[in-house]
Amino acid sequence: MTVYIDPPVWPGHGRLWSHLVSDVSFEELHAFAASIGCPPRAFERDHYDVPESRYEDAVRAGAQRIGSKELVRRITEAGLRRPKGRPAPVPAADAPSAAPIPGS
Repeated sequence: MTVYIDPPVWPGHGRLWSHLVSDVSFEELHAFAASIGCPPRAFERDHYDVPESRYEDAVRAGAQRIGSKELVRRITEAGLRRPKGRPAPVPAADAPSAAPIPGS
């Protein structure tokens, strides 16, 4: 299991935040987040927002410290990046099949 966390430098709601991600699967990410007490509402598209006060808890539980640019690169390469304004990709098994071409 490899879960990554970037430094708590992202301001919001009067605090600083980190991003917690997995480069393996969302299932792995959700399980790790639950194990450290992250509420489901902290999940946003492809990461959990972790307040600065919980950063060290995540690291002690096994999250690997990583820079923000490297974090984005890893989840992008893993196909887990979900930028704002783009829908989540549809897995091939769930994708609608193409309609048959008339006369073929």
